[in-house]
Amino acid sequence: MAKSKKTDNSTSVKIDMRDPQYFFNRELSWLEFNRRVLAEALDSRTPLLERLKFMAIFSSNLDEFFMVRVAGLKRQMEAHVNKLTPDGSTPRQQLTEIHEKLLPMVSEQHNVFDKTIKAELAQHNIHLLNYIDLNQEQRNYLHEYFESQIFPVLTPLAIDRSHPFPYLSNLSLNLVVVLKNPETNEDLLARIKVPKLLPRFIALPNQSHKPEEGESYFWAGVPIEQLIAHNLESLFLGMNILDYYPFRITRDADLSVQEDEGDDLLLAIEQELRKRRLGGSVVRLEVNTAMPQYIRDMLMEELEIAPEDIYSLDGLLDLKDLMSFISLPIPELKDADWTPALPKWLADSDETTCSSNGELEKDIFAIIRQGDVLVHHPYQSFSATVQQFITQAADDPNVLAIKMTLYRTSGDSPIINALIAAAENGKQVAALVELKARFDEENNIHWARKLEQRGVHVVYGVVGLKTHTKIVMVVRHEEGHIRRYVHIGTGNYNPKTAKLYTDLGLFSCREELGEDLTDLFNFLTGYSRQQSYRKLLIAPVNMRDRFLGLIRREIDNCNAGKTGRIVAKMNSLVDPEIIATLYEASMAGVTIDLIVRGICCLRPGVKGISENINVISIVGRFLEHSRIFYFHNHGEEEVYIGSADWMPRNLNRRVEAIAPVEAPKLAKDLQEILGIMLSDNRHAWDLQSDGIYIQRQPADKAPQLSAQTIFMETAETGK
Repeated sequence: MAKSKKTDNSTSVKIDMRDPQYFFNRELSWLEFNRRVLAEALDSRTPLLERLKFMAIFSSNLDEFFMVRVAGLKRQMEAHVNKLTPDGSTPRQQLTEIHEKLLPMVSEQHNVFDKTIKAELAQHNIHLLNYIDLNQEQRNYLHEYFESQIFPVLTPLAIDRSHPFPYLSNLSLNLVVVLKNPETNEDLLARIKVPKLLPRFIALPNQSHKPEEGESYFWAGVPIEQLIAHNLESLFLGMNILDYYPFRITRDADLSVQEDEGDDLLLAIEQELRKRRLGGSVVRLEVNTAMPQYIRDMLMEELEIAPEDIYSLDGLLDLKDLMSFISLPIPELKDADWTPALPKWLADSDETTCSSNGELEKDIFAIIRQGDVLVHHPYQSFSATVQQFITQAADDPNVLAIKMTLYRTSGDSPIINALIAAAENGKQVAALVELKARFDEENNIHWARKLEQRGVHVVYGVVGLKTHTKIVMVVRHEEGHIRRYVHIGTGNYNPKTAKLYTDLGLFSCREELGEDLTDLFNFLTGYSRQQSYRKLLIAPVNMRDRFLGLIRREIDNCNAGKTGRIVAKMNSLVDPEIIATLYEASMAGVTIDLIVRGICCLRPGVKGISENINVISIVGRFLEHSRIFYFHNHGEEEVYIGSADWMPRNLNRRVEAIAPVEAPKLAKDLQEILGIMLSDNRHAWDLQSDGIYIQRQPADKAPQLSAQTIFMETAETGK
């Protein structure tokens, strides 16, 4: 796509908006997102145990990044695929830059943890100790613990000519032990896998420090790998223990399922999951800086990796396990507890119905009949709204059918139980379970089978597409006719993540939305190839064209001398065509504000190209997950919510739904949400034209504005 631009001397210049210089690299942009996650851990304003949580999230994010993204780049290199990304990078160039950018970040994480956070924890009676610093009484206790709880589980494996190098499982923490045979004077090596099923941090007895009323909580312990390392004599009787070195590996864990080659998608994915447990090729080796070069060379040879795959770090490996400290009962070191509130439309309603157990409860169907309503999680209760909507439908004798999509759900979800109850009550219940939801495949297979066994019609979606849309439709018989109630959301039907992720949902019984969802479910469960929808933007059918049309309408308005304005909130912005069209809009004079939590490949603030585009990212207590799209339309404003980001996979390879929010009050509510987020000066980061994010700081004497805090206060007061 090219755009003519008038220069000062009125010479027409053609600008190629697909030029690589106008795009950030997808993988490096994700690393910048994870840097913002790490910043929450480094920020002294974050409560201490929450800082540990963010350190754990940073490490967990990296695990998935290597298992999927880095692994994919390595596969491309092995297949000699040299297709350039929109920013002009080859797979090899990306891998090199990832290593160069990531190693300092991980080193900073470990340095701050070891030299700052551990000391601050100690000031609050939380002592993560090194084994060598323990007194004899503590060592005696841990030795007994080792002999009774750990020793029977361990399996030391020799590494020599007569013993093949042992298989190392994905994400496993290991010790390589250096030994000497005193009889032959031969140097030997062995490997011990640190058991995952045992606690990573072993607590010391603290009876003398047990907190009485008014006293502070006390915790002290050591990493399990140090406990193992200092009791190696029990494992290698008669040998001299010379040293030990921890290391950890990450393997390729992305699934590759050819749907058109297998008769049974569920069986195909189960087979792939078995392969994942074994793991593919090694893509990362984490070692302690003390590990000598000859052991590194041995590991590189055996694991078939290159020097750039090694991350040498001081201190503990796998800081993901720091997440366990968030459970310590020290509320003053954590965010204040948050209980989602009832939305005002529910709390103030007089509409009630009798539940199956004879108790009165709010009649959600009667409320929806009075007009569309919105829910905003986790500020407003998921269980009292979305969950209750499905539960009430399961019990309601007038409900004929329930249809919904399940992308990710929790293991003990009341929604699953409600669907089963509905089927047992004789209703038609259809659940589309997405088996290809990454790292939730096994969980989804389990629930798919349970639902099928209890009479629910379970389908697995459309061949070649991942079903990512978040929709429910309830068909109800009312006074001689059929009425369809719908919920169209931005997040998964998961009661657990609904307390951690920010999401929006629209309840409606508008006929056009019901008709659209009927057509969409027929597309998902049958052979329908519906190509037109009344209200919904559906991927991969019409969503791309509709979004491009909405952006171009703002361009046309500006070209006609009118006002152009776009505000869009999403998780990631990657799609080259959308980005190029946003550049065109900026050059036409459209003012564009983008709230992009994670990856953003658009380069804002480039003179003559994107001067009218601002990009912020908000990383805070809750994971920003909602998608909102606002178009000014010369005063005839349109606002949409739904499940899709502006990424090729969402627009081309997934089933997604975006819904217009047409009730004037609700549209204004969404605009207010966007406005509050744009004013955030606590958790917001501004993306610069060079790819660097700068965290906003309140001006002198200006109040600190945290959008998430404002939303909690608003939900609590019911305003």
